[in-house]
Amino acid sequence: MSRRIHLDPVGGISGDMFLAAVLDVHPHWAAELPGVLETLGIGAKLRLEHRPHDNGILTGSRMLIEETGDADHHHGHEHYHHVHSTFRAIKQLIEGSDLAPGVIHRAVDIFRLLAEAEAQVHGTSIEDVAFHEVGALDSIADITLAAHLLEKLGADHWSVGAIPMGSGRVNTQHGPLPVPAPATLLLLTGLPLIDDGIPGERVTPTGAAILKHLAPEFGGPRQPMRLSASGTGFGAKTWPDLPNILRLKEFESLRPTLADRVSVLEFEIDDQTPEDLAVGLEALRATEGVLDVINAAVCGKKGRQAQAIRILARPERQEEVIRVCYDQTTTLGVRHHHVDRSTLPRRAAQQDGLRVKLAERPGATTAKVEMDDLMTHHPSHAERNAAGHRTAAAAIAAQDEEATT
Repeated sequence: MSRRIHLDPVGGISGDMFLAAVLDVHPHWAAELPGVLETLGIGAKLRLEHRPHDNGILTGSRMLIEETGDADHHHGHEHYHHVHSTFRAIKQLIEGSDLAPGVIHRAVDIFRLLAEAEAQVHGTSIEDVAFHEVGALDSIADITLAAHLLEKLGADHWSVGAIPMGSGRVNTQHGPLPVPAPATLLLLTGLPLIDDGIPGERVTPTGAAILKHLAPEFGGPRQPMRLSASGTGFGAKTWPDLPNILRLKEFESLRPTLADRVSVLEFEIDDQTPEDLAVGLEALRATEGVLDVINAAVCGKKGRQAQAIRILARPERQEEVIRVCYDQTTTLGVRHHHVDRSTLPRRAAQQDGLRVKLAERPGATTAKVEMDDLMTHHPSHAERNAAGHRTAAAAIAAQDEEATT
């Protein structure tokens, strides 16, 4: 069953607001968070508190992460901050821990996105970026705990509503900076922004990096979905006439299909030899993010025979695929647009030494044996046909037996 999570940044988004919104839906997960920080080696240096919050109008959750205040620890933190304020050091800290591989990957990627933005702003290398606000212990905790909760959520798709830009200035280690701060603005590139007229820092660097990591679509579900849960995370600041909240909504599909989006790229070729075009299309098929390449004979301008090319690709790889189109074909232009699609849940299996693709249709499970494998083992059409039916039936029976045990 497909799961989508939609973020509605009414007041904005920060690391603690994201944690609070998730825990408002799944409060029992809060008990796991101290152990995550212990595994990272900073648990004794921080105090976590997840608590209900009521602003007099709405209810939800707050997440507080504070450094412990004893003198011995303060001295230790000074040393810690000095050693672990660069991306290189924070990456080593996370990758050297016993956190789950998925958590490590997400935490490092969020910090990497921050480092890339800071490096561009300050003109330095990514590895040597010196974090200030996001190098502090509480920010390291924000990002690591967010990575842990993202793995727990296991959403198939993420989406986000319009993100408030804010305005004014914010005080940083570099002095006063415009809102959004330069690194934050870079992280928000490509995401939907809105100026709702309310000043202040509405999106923190940590919140922007989490959004960038999720690569969410804009807007809620485009097909009917069941709302299974919702939560509200409050931020520390207050805004006039607007609650400083991040709402999180969890959706489940109503049908046994998976909904996503693909890029459709199209162009026609009438001046490239068939041999050379065939090589170019094979290069396109091998390009990362390309799902399918189709070509068909058409009649173009001036009655010329041409080839119409249609490519399906992952939206996030669209620009790279277009570049390969120009590199491998003679086309002078590529039409492109995004479309919604529904796909059946499917998985690969092995049966009798052959690869089988199983698809979960509304009425039953169907199976198809990979033709390349059948050709290798069964040279004649009659043998392939009989073996294909026999192997597919055995794969379905094996799946049914596995489901009942």
